[in-house]
Amino acid sequence: MPQQRPHSGGWTAAEAAARLAADGPNELPAARPLARWRLLADILREPMFLLLLACGAIYMLLGDRQEALMLLGFVVLVIGISYVQRQRTERSLSALRDLSSPRALVIRDGRQARIAGRELVRGDLVLLAEGDRVPADVALLTASNLMADESMLTGESVPVMKLPPCCVYAGTLITQGTASGSVTATGAHSALGRIGASLAALGGELTPIQQETRRVVRGVAIGALVLAAGLGIAYWGLHGDALRGLLVGLTLAMALLPEELPVILTLFLGLGAWRLGREQVLARSIPAIELLGATTVLCVDKTGTLTSNRMQLRRLWSEEAAYACGQAPEPPLPEELHGLLEYAVLASHRQAFDPMEAAIGAAGARLLANTEHLHADWALIDDYPLSRQMLAMSRVWRSASRQDYVIAAKGAPEAIMDLCHLAPAHGARIAAQVAALADSGMRVIGVACANFAAPPLPSDQHDFAFAFLGLLALEDPVRAEVPAAVAQCRDAGMRVVMITGDHPATALSIARQAGIATDGAPLTGDELDGMDDAALQARLAGADVCCRIAPAQKLRLVQALRARGDIVAMTGDGVNDAPALKAAHIGVAMGARGTDVAREAAALVLLKDDFSSLLTAVRHGRRLFANLRKAIVFIVAVHVPIAGLSILPVLLGWPLLLLPVHILFLQLIIDPTCSIVFEAEPMEADAMRQPPRKPGQRLFDGAIVLRGLLQGAGLLAMLLALFWHARLAGQSDEAARAAVFIALTLSNLALIHANRRAAGRRGEPPGGRNPYVGWSAAAAVSLLLVVLGVPGLRQLFAFAIPAAGPLLLCGLVAVATLAWCALLRRARWPAGAR
Repeated sequence: MPQQRPHSGGWTAAEAAARLAADGPNELPAARPLARWRLLADILREPMFLLLLACGAIYMLLGDRQEALMLLGFVVLVIGISYVQRQRTERSLSALRDLSSPRALVIRDGRQARIAGRELVRGDLVLLAEGDRVPADVALLTASNLMADESMLTGESVPVMKLPPCCVYAGTLITQGTASGSVTATGAHSALGRIGASLAALGGELTPIQQETRRVVRGVAIGALVLAAGLGIAYWGLHGDALRGLLVGLTLAMALLPEELPVILTLFLGLGAWRLGREQVLARSIPAIELLGATTVLCVDKTGTLTSNRMQLRRLWSEEAAYACGQAPEPPLPEELHGLLEYAVLASHRQAFDPMEAAIGAAGARLLANTEHLHADWALIDDYPLSRQMLAMSRVWRSASRQDYVIAAKGAPEAIMDLCHLAPAHGARIAAQVAALADSGMRVIGVACANFAAPPLPSDQHDFAFAFLGLLALEDPVRAEVPAAVAQCRDAGMRVVMITGDHPATALSIARQAGIATDGAPLTGDELDGMDDAALQARLAGADVCCRIAPAQKLRLVQALRARGDIVAMTGDGVNDAPALKAAHIGVAMGARGTDVAREAAALVLLKDDFSSLLTAVRHGRRLFANLRKAIVFIVAVHVPIAGLSILPVLLGWPLLLLPVHILFLQLIIDPTCSIVFEAEPMEADAMRQPPRKPGQRLFDGAIVLRGLLQGAGLLAMLLALFWHARLAGQSDEAARAAVFIALTLSNLALIHANRRAAGRRGEPPGGRNPYVGWSAAAAVSLLLVVLGVPGLRQLFAFAIPAAGPLLLCGLVAVATLAWCALLRRARWPAGAR
């Protein structure tokens, strides 16, 4: 169908909304929709449910039809709970997939706006720059040195030049230059959609913690089956009842099987990523969340991360005049500085993506208005981009009234002086002025101009005869929240290393304002190039400020920090940052100003480009790992008495204390507690005043397991004493069994409360309220009262109402469990148990 083009200001928001409603969102069909039956089948294949079905079949063979039906009813209830939990995780990951869709810079209502790629519509005016992933099929209107990598469509790995009115296609990558264009096709109608490409699902990889958990579960399951088989054979030998012996063995297997572990890991990691998403931090790689709590070094950009990324031109200086911008009222710009600002504007992109270029353009429009120094009618012929070898860029222009070319250059002052081939004495005078401006925290750039007679243009901008025009000083103030955030990092044992391309004096000034250590001399890019790896590692021990660093040098910095044993999180936004983002343990891309290449290379994307978001991510990482360890202590502790009450009565000749239905009832308490209560537990009040955890620290280390075993062993001893006392007091087996079960249920609630705090805490409350604790306790007590109060259920559970004395002792056992856990918490645990 013919494509109607919008006016130069792009669509209005209302026009775009109407087109979006008509055409649908700009997205490809999902690779695989959420299959509810597949989710249900995965739950039914879990060993716990297979064991329960086997127990139900044995009850049928034994003639206990009511027991079998009740057991199957509980199975349905637990399946329902598991299904709701799994769906909650799937919804969280689905929300993350929406967040991770490409972004697009468009013109809406006459202004630039960054929108989700799915909201793009036909006819939208799109702005493209180096590093962008093209969000839809776009017909080019303007282009400057535009190169696109179309390998995903054509198989050709070499980028191709693109000129108007060519198209660039959805999913391809802009590797060089800038452009604007009109969207011609979106979603399934784009070139990518027509060949049937689909989005990859987020979060399918197994994390290190999941791999460790899989090994633990496999080992425990094998041990449980061996013990269950032995116990079943022992019962058969003692009582001569093979079917009852099989039931006893299956009951023990159910008691020992840690089926909660895979569930809590899936839920913790999925909801952890979702919680980060609510804080405007997108987790593109779930394993990154595990390492956040171990981060020791944060490598951060200056511009936009520590600073507000709103550059303003503050000073203009030449050897003839100087001028301070932003005064009220603002005086006219001296004639001697017109050329300086004129060529600074010419050396910048007309559609400015960079905040520095936007500030130069705004100052030029304001201070050179109604003069002959603004050249909207000049044609751009070519440009020489900034490179690692030359920290300056040049743009070649031709006017309608002149035959020769005009070249405007801007960049680092030392690079501009190099282009101008200045005498040493002349360069020293300019360098002194650069240092004076940089000392006040401003970013200083040099500007130069040249003329060139005729084509062909040289391959190197060094071949032009540049004349030095002067200096511009721009200010990007430190964000108000940064000094406090850096102080929090220091309290948390994390080192902040600032990496910038700015002048050393500017970098040091910003570092001092941000609270970053400036005791050691800053590390410069030239110094870095002159060092071997060993010398660089030693130098980084005392260098928290790295300046005049080219993007390509960031990779070596990250590798050197890793070689020193640090866990490195690093921010980046450009195409050249991608290798360093990949090399860091946790690559962090800027979501607002970052390129799509940087976003795809990173593990985390800060949708809000500021340092506090990065600190928020670290805080969530520490909370998640700590809560996982609390949940594991609880799981170990709660399984010890369940297993003991399944084994010891058989060996001691007592009546069976736990039947499959009892264990299933306990699962109704344990599973939601592990996956909901502990996941929602707030961070410990002093968690950000502790050093980072060791990167090799295991989730299931000896201290954690020992703490859980001791908690469970103490509770088991008290439960056995309670049963023995009830028998001595003349209580029936059913009443004694009920007393033990009541005490076990209430003590499980006590274990929940006790393990909400890490080991070593001396009584301070956790860092906030957890609303799920009260609800879980109320639900457990209510279910227990229903079982005891309904005669039919009480009979199916083989219970009788205990006398007042044993009932009182049930409450005392729960209180004693709290006291025992408090005593264990006062012990001097190793750091790993915390």
